[in-house]
Amino acid sequence: MKEEPCVMLTLSELQGLQSNNGRTSRMQDDIADDGFGFDPLKLISYAIQYRWLILGFVILGISAGLINTWSQTPLYSASARLEIQTPTPRVFEEFEVVSQYDRFSAMENVIIKFESEDIARRIVHELNLGDEDAFIAPKPGFSLMNLVDRAFGAESENSLADWTKEEREAAAVGLVRGGLSVSIIRDSSVIRVSFTHEVPKYTALVANQAMRSYIDYTVDKTSESSDLARQFLNQRVVEAKAKLQNSEKALVNYAKAQNITITGNDASLIVDNIGQLNEALAEAIQERLAADRDLEQANAGKITSLPAVYESETIQTTKQKIAELRAGYEEKRSTLKPDHPEMRKIQAQIRELQRQIKEETATIGATVETRAGLAAQKEESIRRALGELETKQREFQDKNIQYTILKREVDSNRTQYDQLIAQLSEVGIGSELKNTNASIIDYARTPGAPFTPRLERNMLMALVFFGALCAALIYLIELISNKFDTPERVESELKLPVLGTIPENDEETLIKDLENPRSKISENYSSLRSSLRFTGVEQDVKSLLVTSSQPGEGKSTTVYKLAQDFAALGRRVLVIDADLRKPRLHEIYSASEGPGLSNLLSNVIDESQVLDLFQRTKFPGVTFLSAGTPPPNPADLLSSSKMGALLRCCSRYFDLIIIDSPPILDLADAQILSGQVDATMLVVSSKSVTRKSAKAALARLDMAGANVVGAALTCLSMERLSYAYAYRHLTYSHDETVETPPAGTVKHYAPWLERDLQLIRNGFSGAVQYTAQKLTPASETKGNSERPQKRQTRAA
Repeated sequence: MKEEPCVMLTLSELQGLQSNNGRTSRMQDDIADDGFGFDPLKLISYAIQYRWLILGFVILGISAGLINTWSQTPLYSASARLEIQTPTPRVFEEFEVVSQYDRFSAMENVIIKFESEDIARRIVHELNLGDEDAFIAPKPGFSLMNLVDRAFGAESENSLADWTKEEREAAAVGLVRGGLSVSIIRDSSVIRVSFTHEVPKYTALVANQAMRSYIDYTVDKTSESSDLARQFLNQRVVEAKAKLQNSEKALVNYAKAQNITITGNDASLIVDNIGQLNEALAEAIQERLAADRDLEQANAGKITSLPAVYESETIQTTKQKIAELRAGYEEKRSTLKPDHPEMRKIQAQIRELQRQIKEETATIGATVETRAGLAAQKEESIRRALGELETKQREFQDKNIQYTILKREVDSNRTQYDQLIAQLSEVGIGSELKNTNASIIDYARTPGAPFTPRLERNMLMALVFFGALCAALIYLIELISNKFDTPERVESELKLPVLGTIPENDEETLIKDLENPRSKISENYSSLRSSLRFTGVEQDVKSLLVTSSQPGEGKSTTVYKLAQDFAALGRRVLVIDADLRKPRLHEIYSASEGPGLSNLLSNVIDESQVLDLFQRTKFPGVTFLSAGTPPPNPADLLSSSKMGALLRCCSRYFDLIIIDSPPILDLADAQILSGQVDATMLVVSSKSVTRKSAKAALARLDMAGANVVGAALTCLSMERLSYAYAYRHLTYSHDETVETPPAGTVKHYAPWLERDLQLIRNGFSGAVQYTAQKLTPASETKGNSERPQKRQTRAA
């Protein structure tokens, strides 16, 4: 039975992997927390990213504001102020019981009257505006639309010769109503009357005449109302007089029939007597209740606790004497015995006084019983008297109800009749007076400059409109964008830390730029290497899988450059091209395509050729294992135990193994390899991969139990990043201390590697375990702290 070699991870290695996972989860939590809220830097980055679009909309806004301003005809406006007294006409003050208007409603009514056609016709008639051609059809001034009309022959002739008088008057009324505006000045009873027209002189004339026409209108309406009110009041006076006479006759007849005095004093006397008896009854009830309580206490044997006992002067004096005798008795006990005559005399006095207290208490108890009976009799007599008065009161009320109704009707009719007489007198005086509820405060003046169009307002409105339109368009673009255009989007969508950002690069000069350590792309890959070192790849992770969601995202280029950068630090790096379907690394390294990994795993090469599979590259410290001949079953080879044994054995002689795997989607190769390596890095292209594809790929890695340490964003367009971000991530040069590997470190591992690879090819027999034990001291399994020292000793 064949045994597979097993490599046990030490406790420190497990802790290192756990710390990496914990650090990654903490970074994800921080990313999730920072993904919400207002971020001004992000808005600035969007502004820089879409600067040309924003500039275009700003130009459109400025152009629209200018065109809107130049296309409008200049208009002039004049304003006057009028004070309104809000009370309604005096003649209706007493009658107005249905609708009461507040100040605001009264001012609204004034505005409605100003906008009425009646006021407009009064203004046209007073100013004779129907005959003013300059008012009805003014000559057009300078504007862009007027220039266009003149250029195309659409200019109005302004001829009013064919218009009738009615048409001219109707046109003038329409212009007055259209140009007149009335508004309330806040927290006051003053209104502002304004008129707008193309000719300056008409603005002041119409505004001032509008106030005078309104005053005349209110005077006329008040006079009409007074005449109508006088006629109405005369009719109401006659009706009220007849009703008053009829109600008085009905009251007198009813009082005679029921023997009721007209003054009604009988009812008041009965009510007063009932009130006095009610008060006496309340006092009697209180006395009876107090006597009952004392009697109940006396019957219970608690006579000594009665208030009368405490209030009795005789009992209290006797108790005081007893206390004095007892005090003297106690004082003499120290010298005299109880049988002494003097002591016996004191005891006899005390007993006599106690007998007197008992007799007095018994007398008080008998008095309590007598007082309780008298209180009950008093209460009963008051109740009988009160019942008799209540009977008389009910008989009187039955008669007084109808009397009160008739008397109330008489009083109401008399009051109404008196009010109508007084108001009729006031109407006679008010109809002769021309009162108004308005007074002019300021007259309008002829304006010297037009108030519209206003360039500043038009420009501001146009810029606000096009700015909002531009913001909505940017938001829509960002909403439908399905790519990872910024590192923040990778972190928010995938919940992975971005270890590095790689800019776009020309394919023709890519290899040349990668080999130039001073190029920008090389500096970005150096930053990616530094990020990987901080995640623990350099210490606890011996194998790193570099994969992507789909082809063409730059994973092979990333593997090539990372191996070069780690080797520059003095690390021994093995690059394995595990893309057995479409290998590409051999083209980048200019190495032989086969045989390689597939041939090694399928046992189709001779033992003498095993060492030749590991090809040296032009970079010191970098060894390359090509994919080999494309096999028919790549997934079966990668999932075999031979692949795991190969990684475990090679990890003893290389500081880091970087594996280039096929894309994750639609293939199982990357999932298989992710479970056999210590860490996995996902390469995400900002130009080709969609968010859905990247999320699906990451989900498949999670299902395989992969330790995804982060992501590398490639093919990033620098124009989409803000200047500060580009400066921070792309042009900053990290000063790395390059560790030069000791001489001979890379050249003398071949004999040991050849022996293990031969054992792998021969079926991974128990000799592999024997060789592993031979190469690894027993103390290595006790801890990871001695492993670097042992490895250096073995290499030497």
